[in-house]
Amino acid sequence: MKVAYPSAQYERLDTPLISLKIARHSPCSLCSDCPGLHPPARVDVVDDQNDSSLADLIDHYGSDDEEVSSYLETCSCGHGVKEHNADELKLGRKSVSVRPNLATKPRHVQDSGRLLDFDYTDDDISSLRKQMGHPKSQVSLATVDPSPGYLQTGPPQSPVSSELSEVPLQPSKKRPISLSSLSDADGNDEEDEEEDKPLAVRMSMTSRPVSGKRAGKQGPGKKVPGKKSKKSHTIAPGASTSSNDEKPSAVNGRVNGINGNESRIKVEDKMDEGQLTRLTAGVPVDAVGRSSNGLPARTEKPSTVELRRGVIQIAAVENDKQARSLIILTGLKTLFQKQLPKMPREYIARLVYDANSKSLAIIKRGYKVVGGICYRPFPHRGFAEIVFFATNSADQEKGYGGMLMDHFKAHIRKTYPKMMHFLTYADNYAVGYFEKQGFSKDISLDRSVWAGYIKDYEGGTIMQCTMLPKIDYLDKQAVFKIQQEAVMTKIRQMSKSHIVHPGLPQFQPGAPPDVTVDPKDVPGLRETGWSPEMAATARLPVKNSVKALMEKLLQELESEPRSWAFRTPVDPLDVPDYFDIVKHPMDLSTIQHKISSNQYKAFDSFVDDVQLIFDNCRLYNPESTVYAKNARFLDQLFQSLLSKHLKQDK
Repeated sequence: MKVAYPSAQYERLDTPLISLKIARHSPCSLCSDCPGLHPPARVDVVDDQNDSSLADLIDHYGSDDEEVSSYLETCSCGHGVKEHNADELKLGRKSVSVRPNLATKPRHVQDSGRLLDFDYTDDDISSLRKQMGHPKSQVSLATVDPSPGYLQTGPPQSPVSSELSEVPLQPSKKRPISLSSLSDADGNDEEDEEEDKPLAVRMSMTSRPVSGKRAGKQGPGKKVPGKKSKKSHTIAPGASTSSNDEKPSAVNGRVNGINGNESRIKVEDKMDEGQLTRLTAGVPVDAVGRSSNGLPARTEKPSTVELRRGVIQIAAVENDKQARSLIILTGLKTLFQKQLPKMPREYIARLVYDANSKSLAIIKRGYKVVGGICYRPFPHRGFAEIVFFATNSADQEKGYGGMLMDHFKAHIRKTYPKMMHFLTYADNYAVGYFEKQGFSKDISLDRSVWAGYIKDYEGGTIMQCTMLPKIDYLDKQAVFKIQQEAVMTKIRQMSKSHIVHPGLPQFQPGAPPDVTVDPKDVPGLRETGWSPEMAATARLPVKNSVKALMEKLLQELESEPRSWAFRTPVDPLDVPDYFDIVKHPMDLSTIQHKISSNQYKAFDSFVDDVQLIFDNCRLYNPESTVYAKNARFLDQLFQSLLSKHLKQDK
């Protein structure tokens, strides 16, 4: 019987043939004396590249489930490839992709013509078979001596790749999105899975079509630093699963998570027979006087669940020359570099590896960094500068950004008890995010405290956050619950809006038609202070929302001091040749008249008239004049106001 054996060039092989090569040098898991898969007696093994009768086998050896009897499948011990530690489902796609690096190292076997000599052995092959033994040991975070910087602990997640270099562990193929854009980005599991493969395997697959789409929006990032750079250096905000029986990690007596509470499950209210009968008749089931005292249960964010289960961990790290710290810092460096492609890579590396810089990293699956914050503390000045802040784009919707900021505040409070202020430069897209995290554009810290200590960036907005001494940032949900209950209690004291009355019997099925009810007889309506005059007021015509928006935009333009030259029409006595150059004059007062007289049938016409003012000014006046400069400023202001109001209306 003739069977084939693949050549040593595993990069061109599919997974089943790669598993066959692994099995050759892997001991049988069911036999104690079988060093590796070798052909049985009466079986003639040939090279699939040299035998013409087997030239097309690789093309027909398509999927993992296909059975091709022309290749060597059974060992002389009676067991197959899977029993020789080459089961893809058991080892995982990553291990099957890495182990061929070992299985194909002895190239001299093929070069010397001993590729089909399964009994041949030498020092290299003996050493190889020791390395290809039963895959038992896995290096994880638990096997490394943890430093005091660890904030969270958890069960080991996955093996740590030995390919640790300047490029950090398994970077995401898709560029992480800067949190400065605060945009939504969808992950792509297939791309992450491909990224886990060795470079040789990825290169061999470049010609194959890849299913799926690359989703995500890219926001602007940090620009080249200098005395004045063009953008802010701060950027603002990579997932595995864990079994349910894993024990949650605890730190300082708190369950691993943001609020430390167990997930709450809302229990449906039980209805009796009377309520069911009224419900089928169209009557609300809420009884008279029943109040909505219970607050809706909050759903835990995915980041909180992953942190509690140990899927992700948060570690404080600095350049202390330890191997673990350098590995995590390298992952942070690459994460920041992917989000800031226009920024010099050397500058990012210098800041991350700087001995004066500190970092907080979100890590998963060993040492894979999926988020982090790099900051520089100034304890003697009482504040810290946030330099970089980013998470993997595929994990932004899980709430990693807010969770990381909460843990950062708690870490600063524990490490630097007297440091209560944070400063950072954020671009226009990041301002909204940082405001949600407690940052403000109003800098209450005296300029003499921070000026000269942090880098100034042109185009960025400096923002400040001051921590509150009585707030536990890792248990904010408990504070929010207390505040919400207090507000609802106060509302119930001042209003009866929480009381739900049953439906009126005059309008139930079976009631005579054309029944009228005096509003004063409706239960609860009299108590609210309702009167017929209020109904008449409610029927008044509502002002057109588009017209109101146009008036608001125009008012904001007129209130700007630089709009003084555009508020009234140009006087031909002052500028005799103006109307010879400008054929369609326009000014703010004319636009106001057109709004009041309802001449704008569409909002775009209003925008065109405003833009016409600035175009006319630039057409008549040179760019160096104050008129052209004011027109350019107002044009930018109008575009920002337009985008702001349109976004609020959505």
